[in-house]
Amino acid sequence: MEAALAFVVGMLFAVAIYLLLSEHIIRMLLGLVLLGNGVNLLIFAAGRASAVAPPIIPVDADVPSAVTANPLPQALILTAIVISFSFFAFLLVLAYRVYQDLGTDDTDRMRLAEPEDDDLPPLGY
Repeated sequence: MEAALAFVVGMLFAVAIYLLLSEHIIRMLLGLVLLGNGVNLLIFAAGRASAVAPPIIPVDADVPSAVTANPLPQALILTAIVISFSFFAFLLVLAYRVYQDLGTDDTDRMRLAEPEDDDLPPLGY
């Protein structure tokens, strides 16, 4: 099970990096989503993703009687899902607004800060 999860995490990271290196804003956003999902899956795999007992301590005991699942990675993943979804929604609205203003999502054609007609800045002092 861990080998399959490691392979999936590696593939998610590879595809995310490929998409982040794209010239289009939408592909970059999808790469960011895949990167977040890969990190979440990595945290989940690090928290012993196996069929163990839930982390419940019996009333008459001080410690669990058997090997239990670690609830901390699961809580971290739930928090990360909420944060990454809100971050993605914000970036999606921001990208849509940029597309409305500039008419393109290609980063090479977004040259508002660097007009094509201007000379190069001074290269030496």
